[in-house]
Amino acid sequence: MNQLVFVSLLPVVFLIAAGFIAGRAGWIRASAIKDLSNLVFLLLTPALLFRTMSQVRIEQLDFKPVAAYFLAVIILFTGTLLVQGFNRRAAVLALANTFSNTVMIGIALIGLMYGPQGLVTLFTLVSVHSLVLLTSATVVLELAVAHEQKQGASSELGSASRHPVATVLMAVKNALLHPVPLPIIAGLLFAQTGLALPEVIDKPLELLAHAFGPLALVLVGVTLANTPVGRHWRQALALASVKNLLHPLLVFGLCRLLDVRGLPMTVMVVASALPIGANVFLFSQRYKVAEELVTASVVVSTALALLTLTLVLLLVGQAA
Repeated sequence: MNQLVFVSLLPVVFLIAAGFIAGRAGWIRASAIKDLSNLVFLLLTPALLFRTMSQVRIEQLDFKPVAAYFLAVIILFTGTLLVQGFNRRAAVLALANTFSNTVMIGIALIGLMYGPQGLVTLFTLVSVHSLVLLTSATVVLELAVAHEQKQGASSELGSASRHPVATVLMAVKNALLHPVPLPIIAGLLFAQTGLALPEVIDKPLELLAHAFGPLALVLVGVTLANTPVGRHWRQALALASVKNLLHPLLVFGLCRLLDVRGLPMTVMVVASALPIGANVFLFSQRYKVAEELVTASVVVSTALALLTLTLVLLLVGQAA
């Protein structure tokens, strides 16, 4: 198992390092990151998700591992709020402690290590990951805003806030009409028809899907090269440690408790060990809180993941 871990992680490290060098050398400018991100997120990701799920029958899906994953999320999210207090900053930090980069890094890593079977398990999580976490975070943040406004502590958000119900409905709509869950749902629906994709459609989708992993990982390296950590590195390291180590340890323990074993357990634990997802930064921007800290935390968490993922993979390898 140790050899499998290092052999599987080395391509990930090399691709991220290649992107980092390209970013530092100026071969890929910072201004191009958004366009590359759109290419990966809006074109390559849906192609991979749809093609993979178009071959999966619903009866093959197992939501028990996902239940273990989200139980750990609830514990960690609630624990963060209890420690930090009920406010916008605490809600954003709680999201940072629980929201994994399941798409840009997770799909590439799981695909390289565990192939299509591992991806089906991951996509079962991905299909509800953003919908559940981002909608829940929106509810908590809106309640925190209302609480702060009542205490006169967030007047800067007064003109931008909307009714909590309207915000939650908008969050649900945006989470469903999204480049991640939408192709998963469409692919599953197509699979239930029993039809096969015509070669003229399947081949381009296959080529796009194969391009996803390498380009996504190179993009991570480019982003790291162009994002300063600054004076928040100590707090960022603390947040990254919770996300990269405590989160997977909780998921591992709950999987054992709920008798989730084998590949499903491994994929859930690896998914929880992934670094902080970029959506957390978007929330910090929207609610004007902890923006620099969240940015630094995403960078530190991603860099730290090269070490912590190795440790987590060794742990689940010994337990498998």
